[in-house]
Amino acid sequence: MQVKISVRHGHLSEEHLKEIRDKAEHLLQYFDRLNFIEVTVDLHQTRTDGSRKVEIVATAEHKHEFVAHAESEDVMIAMGTTSDKIKQQIKHYKEKIQDHRRDPSHNDPGSK
Repeated sequence: MQVKISVRHGHLSEEHLKEIRDKAEHLLQYFDRLNFIEVTVDLHQTRTDGSRKVEIVATAEHKHEFVAHAESEDVMIAMGTTSDKIKQQIKHYKEKIQDHRRDPSHNDPGSK
């Protein structure tokens, strides 16, 4: 699995980059079929509220993508919120897959 971190309009410290990478890699605990995770941090200074935007795009097998973004004045808070949103999407997707496989109405002639 590959993690790519991009920073727009500024730079982040090595400590922040490592923490972001760790949070991104932590997503594998929820869904081990992720192939690629891209994290984009936008530090644009002209926003009126001073917020920073973080976006995560996680690509899984069979061309399925999970996308989330959040804004906060603190980059790490925005990263945490975005990570939580992706986790929720992954959990929902896994439940959908598991429910579909376990649906008793398929191939059961007595379920009419």
